[in-house]
Amino acid sequence: MTEQSERPAIIGVVTASDRASAGVYQDESGPAIVAYLERILTTPFKTLRRIIPDGFESVRDTLIELADKDGCDLILTTGGTGPSPRDLTPEATLAAAPRVLPGFGELMRQVSLQQVPTAILSRQLAAHRNACLIINLPGKPASIEVCLNAVFPAVPYCLDLIGAARIETDPAQLKSFRPKR
Repeated sequence: MTEQSERPAIIGVVTASDRASAGVYQDESGPAIVAYLERILTTPFKTLRRIIPDGFESVRDTLIELADKDGCDLILTTGGTGPSPRDLTPEATLAAAPRVLPGFGELMRQVSLQQVPTAILSRQLAAHRNACLIINLPGKPASIEVCLNAVFPAVPYCLDLIGAARIETDPAQLKSFRPKR
């Protein structure tokens, strides 16, 4: 194992919401992501939470800071993936992490469409910036769980491939997949 894979993973959790960042309502999505990670991961990890306004610059700059300065291996965003004018999380993600992994967004929309027909409006995606995987999730806690259950089995191996810290899931909660060597 490399030195990088032996250290605990650093996971950024970013809520993009004008109202939550202004204190108009309490963020429920970020805590839902953290609770999910605490339930499924067996390896040590540290979370860095951010609640920021919607918009291109705020999201882009936060993602770059978390990846480059704070050393995040994985960043999970919530909010800003719809079609409204201030929903610019996907565009900001691509500006920060231009190497897109289209299967993540395709699968998240596919499983979400089984729940609600408006999932077709969702623009979630995943991309990576060097050794940091960034995944855009929807804003509702129930939808977050549906999407994470669908894509997270591939996340540990993806982190291995990009050189991020190694994470392991509890197979009783969520079985991840790594090819046999």
